[in-house]
Amino acid sequence: MAAGWWQTGRSGRPLLHSRSVSGRPAVLVVRFGALGDVILATPLLRALRRSRPDAAITLVTKASWAPLFASHPHVTTVEALLPDEPLRALARRLRATPWDHRLDLHGSTRSRLLRFMVGGRWSGWRTPRLRRALRVWTHGRFGSDPRPVPELYFSAARALGVVPDGGPPEIHPGPDDDARATAFAPDGAFVAVAPGAAHATKRWPPSHWERLAGLLRDAGVPTVAVGAPGERGLVPTALDACGIGLGPTAALLKRAAVVVAHDSGLMHLATAVGTPVVALFGPTVPNLGYGPYRADAVVLEHALSCRPCSVYGGAYCPLGHHRCMIDLMPDTVADAVRRRLA
Repeated sequence: MAAGWWQTGRSGRPLLHSRSVSGRPAVLVVRFGALGDVILATPLLRALRRSRPDAAITLVTKASWAPLFASHPHVTTVEALLPDEPLRALARRLRATPWDHRLDLHGSTRSRLLRFMVGGRWSGWRTPRLRRALRVWTHGRFGSDPRPVPELYFSAARALGVVPDGGPPEIHPGPDDDARATAFAPDGAFVAVAPGAAHATKRWPPSHWERLAGLLRDAGVPTVAVGAPGERGLVPTALDACGIGLGPTAALLKRAAVVVAHDSGLMHLATAVGTPVVALFGPTVPNLGYGPYRADAVVLEHALSCRPCSVYGGAYCPLGHHRCMIDLMPDTVADAVRRRLA
């Protein structure tokens, strides 16, 4: 089927039309991961839905992230790539639908291979790799700031006429998620702490997390640790909710008064459920495109001439001192949390 097209109605608002017999446009959006990247695609999903409420919008992502979209109002269907599933099996399922629009928000070798297998006309976005690399190589002295990633995604839908609405990412935990989260939520206000991150250099020292939990406990505020099963015990005195599942974690973050997190997927998840965030940045910086987007957030970072040293973080500090995280003191973070609680 040929791609659909946009037409302006009497109000001047772009409207998505379809050449299909049913008149209901079918839109395919591919973003396999990582968690934060998938969450940052939700402003585009929202714009697509608002432009044509009856559109059939299918999101392709990893099975790990699919539960977040089980009750999402802007997604009609989720096609999950299962662990160890051949890409051709996913492509076979997708070829069964005559898509009007196919958007690749990933731009990886795997997504390009999927495009080839599915066929049809696709549109994508261009990662500002050179600008990011220049900012990293010069530690922020040169290179223009890329636009935030959620806005860059919109370039994949440039033919559709949608534009960012200024709102944050959006995730909606389901009733089952909320029921599961209830068992881990203390009575009254609490602070959720997310001590994990995919890359070692983005992580705050465990002793700092424990000091933060102690300071908040002394102020009468309980803390709940969230994250993957392997992150249990990183904050020993916090209530442990690690490993409860992504949907229940989203529901728990929504119940929290404040979330403290690294530059990580859980930071973006907290912004997407509308909870104020205190974000800890070290080797990375928000203006590389991955900061908290249009959210109630405070970014804490220790100014060093060697920052940023990476776009995504790494396994070790290039200079061996990791001062960007070690010198970001728990008392400073606790003060920021108290201000958010006031």
